[in-house]
Amino acid sequence: MTKRRALLSVSDKTGLTEFAKGLVARGFELVSTGGTARALEEAGLKVTPVSDVTGFPEMMDGRVKTLHPMIHGGILARRHVQVDRVAAITHAITMIDLLAVNLYPFQNKAADPNATFDQLIEEIDIGGPSLVRAAAKNFRDVLVVVHPYDYEAVLLALDHPEDSKRFRFEMAKQALYHTAQYDAFIVGHLDSSVDFDDNDNPYVIPSSGALPRHFSRIYVLDRSLRYGENPHQAGGYYREFGSPSSVYLVQGKELSYNNIRDAAAARRTALAFEDRAAAIVKHLCACGVATSTEALRTAYVNAREADPLSAYGGIAGFNSKVDVETAEAIVQTFMECVIAPGFDSDALEVLASKPELRVLVDSAPYATTEFTPEMGGALLQEVDRVDEARLTWPNNDPLLRVVSKVQPTPEQWEELRFTWRVCAHVKSNSIVFGKRELLAGANPPRNFLTVGIGGGQPSRVASALIAGGALLDFRRNRGNYCVAASDAFFPKRDGLDAVIASGAQAVVQPGGSKYDQEMIAIADDNKIAMVFTGRRHFRH
Repeated sequence: MTKRRALLSVSDKTGLTEFAKGLVARGFELVSTGGTARALEEAGLKVTPVSDVTGFPEMMDGRVKTLHPMIHGGILARRHVQVDRVAAITHAITMIDLLAVNLYPFQNKAADPNATFDQLIEEIDIGGPSLVRAAAKNFRDVLVVVHPYDYEAVLLALDHPEDSKRFRFEMAKQALYHTAQYDAFIVGHLDSSVDFDDNDNPYVIPSSGALPRHFSRIYVLDRSLRYGENPHQAGGYYREFGSPSSVYLVQGKELSYNNIRDAAAARRTALAFEDRAAAIVKHLCACGVATSTEALRTAYVNAREADPLSAYGGIAGFNSKVDVETAEAIVQTFMECVIAPGFDSDALEVLASKPELRVLVDSAPYATTEFTPEMGGALLQEVDRVDEARLTWPNNDPLLRVVSKVQPTPEQWEELRFTWRVCAHVKSNSIVFGKRELLAGANPPRNFLTVGIGGGQPSRVASALIAGGALLDFRRNRGNYCVAASDAFFPKRDGLDAVIASGAQAVVQPGGSKYDQEMIAIADDNKIAMVFTGRRHFRH
């Protein structure tokens, strides 16, 4: 077997040993640098140090290792071009046939709040991107791999060289995507997180929250969809390049464009709560949201029964693993899709009784930014978080205040806090009615649920009437009491009148209108409590 040479230099050592052993078994000689070489030697593999190839030691704290003609000549030499072959022979350059490189973890250092500017700079990889780009350029002769999850596919391709041309080209594109994304993240982070002091010394701004001047993300097609919002529109789901998708379809029909958008909205709403939470969404509109300290099943049933007519055929999102009791409740009615961070095995068995039900696992954390392409450019913003409701109400937040003569009861404070958090996840103009479920016992569980949701209307009073209609249906079986939340101030009394007419005993809103005093007077005349948060939460 002809000896081939592989250069391995990786920051992420996941699967490295197994991959290297696979290369050796296929006749490769291993060349490596620094920590990668040590890891391979500790695994009992024979490794040629890069310094033996170049004739120069690694220097300047590892800043200079592979930047040498003996390395780059071995990667860039075109085997079918005579002048390249002659140059390689003349200068005793040995060919490099495979390159496995991933780059210094700049992103990890950027996430460290204690990282200094100099530490950030040292995490900017130089040799790695140069190697990757060289190998990608010469993909006909050099197979390049930048992600550990591709190691198995690379070994398989080496076993079938006659079929590897397309694969080599795909890996080259992946490599170039990798370096492009790496550079884009670096410049974006330096844009938003670095400033200069009075002596022109750079420093890292702690938690600046500033938006970068440059924003770039590379996405790769994860799956083609049957169509977009409508059958005549093409559609696809793209994941961020370099990261495997966090969303897995466990069972059911293929996802549609609308399924994905609704599932994302349901999951985002459920993730806003610490207690077990369920949110049911239809056409990007929440029709029921509930939380429970008792059981996830309780939260789901309360969310569904808040507006069962709208919930039919909806998408249910959860913030915790779905158990068998919750699964049994889910299959009682028709749902298009269920999304959660996980499912118990017996829960999956129950859900399998509805084979067309789409079951999605999504382990992604709560996003921190969101962007939308618009008008030939893009809008970028921080994700809205209802931070003022993450603490028990009332609290020391200077913006949170009771403006009415009537003070909220302790129970109403909890209900207002829950309803306010839901309000931020409903399309503006949003009006949400909510309540705490009253249960018997010395220490009853804390269950909160929406009893009417109105949103997505150009008029706030229209949203109030829609929410009131859902509330009327709910009351036929579950009682008359509720509180209300409005995502922005009431510009006229008609919206507040509609909320009060529906029976709300307490109202939370941002305040800030020139009609605030009139709204407060209306609350006082109707003997209800009114709380201003000082913050609005539009969702367009």
